[in-house]
Amino acid sequence: MIEVSHLTKKYGKLLANDDVSLSVGAGEIGILLGPNGAGKSTLIKSICGLLRFKGAVTIAGFDNRTLQAKRLLGYVPEFPALYAMLTVWEHLEFIARAYRLEDDWKEYAEELMRRFELDDKRQKLGKELSKGMQQKVSVCCALLPRPAAVVLDEPLVGLDPHGIRELKNLILELRSQGCALLISTHMIESVEENWDVTYIMQKGRIARAVRREDLAPGQSLEDVFFEITEGAAESEAAE
Repeated sequence: MIEVSHLTKKYGKLLANDDVSLSVGAGEIGILLGPNGAGKSTLIKSICGLLRFKGAVTIAGFDNRTLQAKRLLGYVPEFPALYAMLTVWEHLEFIARAYRLEDDWKEYAEELMRRFELDDKRQKLGKELSKGMQQKVSVCCALLPRPAAVVLDEPLVGLDPHGIRELKNLILELRSQGCALLISTHMIESVEENWDVTYIMQKGRIARAVRREDLAPGQSLEDVFFEITEGAAESEAAE
């Protein structure tokens, strides 16, 4: 489970996240939805322990700053951060050593590489890969330790159609295995099909939390999103 309680993050006088709380349970796909500048990436980085903040974040019950939480969390950043002089396979070896994975990690690594069409790229250096290929390697590295929770920040950006299909399939497989997944995006159509709970962000706050079963008949996530964001814009204009 991913649990965020009253998280506040400031950059100087700028309030990027304002008293944010959310929860994604085991076996759930949570969506963090909002326009550009809503504070999604700041929240994601805070959840993953990359930023200091006020409040609390736990991963499967462990404080996100602890080693236990870091071992249980997989993170796919918006912009892949590969080592320029490591090959694709060496990136996976590095993750296996860092997480002290059992010897069977190679079999799973081979499966991930096959699914993302990286078989013939295993000896390519990080600096030689396209943005899309870097994104695929980043996904493989995040999933290799078989984490209990995964956070993905705009994961489909840069992927080709095959990569998008495989990642969506993997997300569903992980959910069925009890993994908690939080996906941050501004592209509603990319997540409309499969989600359990969605948090819509507006100006650093959670404007609304929506569970799939609470949607009215015929109502889409897109309908809810525009109702909130356009309604807020109209209210500001009236003031």
